[in-house]
Amino acid sequence: MMKKDSKLLSSDTLTELHMVEWIPEGEIKGTVQIVHGMVEFIDRYDRFGRFLSDNGYAVIGIDLLGHGGSVKDKDSYGYFGKPDGNELLMEDIHKVRQYVEDNYKGKPHYILGHSMGSFLTEEYITRHGKGLAGAIISGTGYQSGAVVNAGLLITGIISLFRGDRYRSRFVNNLALGSNNKAFEPARTRNDWLTKDEEIVDRYNENPLNNFVFTLNGFKTLFRAIKEAHKKSNIDRIPKDLKIFIISGEKDPVGNFGEGPRKLWEVYQKRGIEDMFIKLYEDDRHEVLNETDYMDVQNDILEWLEEE
Repeated sequence: MMKKDSKLLSSDTLTELHMVEWIPEGEIKGTVQIVHGMVEFIDRYDRFGRFLSDNGYAVIGIDLLGHGGSVKDKDSYGYFGKPDGNELLMEDIHKVRQYVEDNYKGKPHYILGHSMGSFLTEEYITRHGKGLAGAIISGTGYQSGAVVNAGLLITGIISLFRGDRYRSRFVNNLALGSNNKAFEPARTRNDWLTKDEEIVDRYNENPLNNFVFTLNGFKTLFRAIKEAHKKSNIDRIPKDLKIFIISGEKDPVGNFGEGPRKLWEVYQKRGIEDMFIKLYEDDRHEVLNETDYMDVQNDILEWLEEE
């Protein structure tokens, strides 16, 4: 396995995105593009990337705008850009796919999105689902249009007075503040991520995991959720697209299994046929970082290799 770091120019034409590839030594069966979550970075998927690469799959991902090594200065953490952060992210995700298709010609291409990346992936497949071999949706949720619109309204009003780069503790608490409640008395503020205490501690100690989203970041996130779950957009997902939804049964982002189940039901009602869902008992938000991560990895590999 070879691990390769490189740069890809963002669609904002200003930022060089940090890109990582995990490349198998032998024959390549297919490619898997990872879209990471909020307040993290692509190298957190190193163990998973190595696993898939050891099993014949090239894995490719970027640090999204405002994250990891795709940040020009401290003020840009959690900021996606103007005029429309959501459009920039969609274009960047598509740029990665085009890079993969140019450099791994003829290989089946899959996309995996986790958490915020799950919503971005859900939106992406409404736009560019054609030609994908499949999509893995991890750690997702399902919010009503009213809730998302309220979030957009609040962030819009505050940004009128404070600007798009303002970091609102109020909005941050509104969006994320309840995630740890089910695990109190908690050892740390991020126990909701996984039962693996070592991973939680590494997360808490890393500056790349410790910043508050800007208002632009939250508006972009809320917009992605809204666009991903519009029925008219879902109708554009190819009906034969292979989809695998995975989540922890104790994931607060998915309302403890309710959100992923709801997404599965909505997709099914809109005519998407080739779907599988698995909720992992006692697992929290990051199933790829859970104590049973080997089971999760093997389930994904088995799904990738199904005919």
